[in-house]
Amino acid sequence: MTSTQASPDTDRARQVLIRALQAAFPHANVPRGPYERTADKLIADAAGSAYNQAILRQGLADLDVLAGGDFVGLSNDEGYQLLKGIERTAFFGYLRRFTTVALYDDAELWETLGYEGSSFEKGGYLHRGFNDLDWLPEPRITAYDGPATFVPIATGPTTTTTKTGA
Repeated sequence: MTSTQASPDTDRARQVLIRALQAAFPHANVPRGPYERTADKLIADAAGSAYNQAILRQGLADLDVLAGGDFVGLSNDEGYQLLKGIERTAFFGYLRRFTTVALYDDAELWETLGYEGSSFEKGGYLHRGFNDLDWLPEPRITAYDGPATFVPIATGPTTTTTKTGA
């Protein structure tokens, strides 16, 4: 039995988990910290459920086996391809569901990606960032040169009501 199989909170299992998170959610220039914190949160979450702990333990052990004994040594592309092969497993589903929330709720990751965080506490986005599209070209705005009056494009069925009575 390898140290990865012994418990999901061993250092080896933690390193495999961090590497899996980096391969599954790759971002250029993102430091290791957000991935480490997400791994720690995932390990703590799994500790609260025998089922989650078992699938995490087995999944991390399987990653090392599938990688020929060293998942941590794989590149992001190699790790991604290996993870792609197990994406329908309970382990990967748990990893994906948990990480999608935990990783992207990390303030250090927000800063790296350029997200300023929640705007509610700062008065909303209307007067603070609503039109901060500096990565897009300026929109082309031209004056309307169409007809001055409304011209219907199509007419629909007309309905008439008639009174019938004696």
